[in-house]
Amino acid sequence: MQKTKEHSSLREKEFLLTVLSDYKLVCESREASLLGRKEVLTGKAKFGIFGDGKEVAQIAMAKQFINGDFRSGYYRDQTFMMAIGHLTIQQIFAALYAHPDLEKEPASAGRQMGGHFSTRNLNADGSWKNLTAQKNSSADISPTASQMPRLLGLAQASKVYRNHPGLPDEFKKFSNHGNEVAFGTIGDASTSEGLFFETINAAGVLQVPMVMSVWDDGYGISVPKKYQTTKSSISELLKGLQRNDELPGYEIIKVKGWDYPGLVAAYERGVRVAREEHVPVLIHVEEMTQPQGHSTSGSHERYKSKERLEWAKEFDCIAKMRGWIIEHNLYSTEELDAIEAQAKLDVRAAQKAAWNEFRASIDADLHSVMEFIKQLAGSLKDGSEIAELRESLSRTMEPIRRDIFDAARKALWITRGIKTPEREQLQTWIASQMDQNFDRYSSHLHAQGSHSALRIPEVLPKFDENAHKVDGRIVLRDNFVALFEKHPEMLAFGEDVGKIGGVNQSMEGMQERFGELRVSDTGIREATIIGQGIGMAMRGLRPIAEIQYLDYLLYALQIMSDDLATIHYRTKGGQKAPLIISTRGHRLEGVWHSGSPMGAIVNALRGMHVCVPRNMVTAAGFYNTLIQSDDPALVIEPLNGYRSKENQPTNLGDYTIPLGVPEIVREGDDITIISYGSTCNLAEMAAEELHGLGVSVELVDVRTLLPFDLDHKIAESIRKTSRLLIVDEDVPGGASAFILDKVLNEQNGYALLDSRPATLTAKEHRPAYGSDGDYFSKPSVSDIVECVYALLRESDPDNYPALYN
Repeated sequence: MQKTKEHSSLREKEFLLTVLSDYKLVCESREASLLGRKEVLTGKAKFGIFGDGKEVAQIAMAKQFINGDFRSGYYRDQTFMMAIGHLTIQQIFAALYAHPDLEKEPASAGRQMGGHFSTRNLNADGSWKNLTAQKNSSADISPTASQMPRLLGLAQASKVYRNHPGLPDEFKKFSNHGNEVAFGTIGDASTSEGLFFETINAAGVLQVPMVMSVWDDGYGISVPKKYQTTKSSISELLKGLQRNDELPGYEIIKVKGWDYPGLVAAYERGVRVAREEHVPVLIHVEEMTQPQGHSTSGSHERYKSKERLEWAKEFDCIAKMRGWIIEHNLYSTEELDAIEAQAKLDVRAAQKAAWNEFRASIDADLHSVMEFIKQLAGSLKDGSEIAELRESLSRTMEPIRRDIFDAARKALWITRGIKTPEREQLQTWIASQMDQNFDRYSSHLHAQGSHSALRIPEVLPKFDENAHKVDGRIVLRDNFVALFEKHPEMLAFGEDVGKIGGVNQSMEGMQERFGELRVSDTGIREATIIGQGIGMAMRGLRPIAEIQYLDYLLYALQIMSDDLATIHYRTKGGQKAPLIISTRGHRLEGVWHSGSPMGAIVNALRGMHVCVPRNMVTAAGFYNTLIQSDDPALVIEPLNGYRSKENQPTNLGDYTIPLGVPEIVREGDDITIISYGSTCNLAEMAAEELHGLGVSVELVDVRTLLPFDLDHKIAESIRKTSRLLIVDEDVPGGASAFILDKVLNEQNGYALLDSRPATLTAKEHRPAYGSDGDYFSKPSVSDIVECVYALLRESDPDNYPALYN
């Protein structure tokens, strides 16, 4: 009996300490939100979006979040991040000020605005940390509901790890037998987005351990939820997803955002179901408030009634928690008052420390430039203009680096043509600081060091001279088999990928050989196909996500651009998702299967590699290269290559094609033709026709658009031929403009040309249906021949008489 009383007393004491700790944290988070808004309104920070009103629910959620779990969330989750130990008050303000120091702002080194959280999942050398030994948050992005597709993949990874017996021990750092839960959070209004519904449906089909929390405060900025959601309730709308004894589905839970004990119980129940049964859970957290409105960009008093504002004060989650504590005689009013007062002091101290640290390196730069300019002014016969520049800088209130560097650069402009040691000293300082600022603001677009795709050694394909040629799809299929046998962490999925092995049979028989877990079909839902890949790649698996046709990539381009392409950059090397996306395009007749939006793709996907092979031996080589690297990539297989005959390499799975290295397909002296993919094959046919007309063509297959010709082989070709034609299936000004800019500006190709550079592209519309529609919509062999001939005739009409009189 005595022991029972002691245990009961101990549990009671622990409970009281937990409640006190929780209340302290929600008060600190609220004070950080309140002071953060003031910092924006006073001009110290640019923009603020905070977690006020969501504090208590996030405390309850954090109680169930354990090592190995992942969050894919929403920019109001600051209390949750504080509760799991990955966000301090000082770091909230460091992010608000955009401090570009990872030590001070570890989520993104100031690259993302406040409220965008992440954890450091990589070591400094780019290798994986032990993700099961820490709580993990995937890097947030702002576009509403864009955190959803990746959430699906983070949850699916647990399902793969639970059911994949063939993984070696080294993968234990990614999962503890698949027991991890992926936690998603979203604002109620954002559930109107298609990405939310696509993900919810896919997670229900896949039955993955996902806990989806909807923070419902009744508004989407100024628009009430009666205009957002059918029945004004996302949980009512999704009732059909509720699982039952006959059919799988979701566990759906509703709870009030101000009910502390109710929230704790709801999350304990929901997460247990997800973790143990691998069932997706939707937790609809209603009656939340947003005390400061949506953000610092406006006031919610403009669109909320006085009655609504009064209700929000009464049902503020912290006020309600305080009332519950007092009602149950857990702590006194005076004790809670003391906690609140201390929270104000602690937050103010953290804010001051963050501001001082942010200013320290800037002020050091300011001091240096002020001294350099002073010395420069003193070295001149008339230094008055320089002195005035220094005086103007000194009058600037809390100057930032932009102000400091503008002044330094203007000092060089003013003293152009003058050579003094003082001017040289300033010039040297600017150059060195530009390098530092590249690291602060522009580095880590791609993987660094040995993990970079650009550092994978080239291994040439080997061929058996006596072997028969095979269809290109066979080269791809057998190469995939070799890769899957070598890399048990590899997966492939997409529409029709599983049972039939893809619409072009490039994965024929692989599901039967490697099982449905590793080679699987998906629904028609491109954005979440990519999301599956992103999430699983962030957890150590190596997925190949297939988008059936290049045209369909547009469904997923936003996710690829905003999320996948920026992960490594926006975390400054803290996270990676080495997803390979496979698709096929070019030269298939019809409006909807023959588009080539390459200009849109290369400009939207900086941070990814874009490979455009002209045959399947090259495509397979790219897959072999990419699987060894840590960069995300897109491989566009040429549609007319699956049935084309090729020599099959004997070292499948081993040979590698380097990225950013064009191939000289045909050497010549009169003109350089640049192309890629299927159009390069047409250019090769045209070169043969031109040979009969006395024209010697040098044909260059760029092979990858991102990166593009790193060693400037094209410039060397133009140096020999002095003429340039770019042949492209994209619309005018699409990929051809990208290539032209690279060649003329980056490679200084303009100085090597004897005539205008020319582009030959598709028409401005989608290709018309049928073979004739294709012929008159896109560059044909005849078009290439006549374009090249006309370029040569301009300078030598005697040797190249008119084709049409």
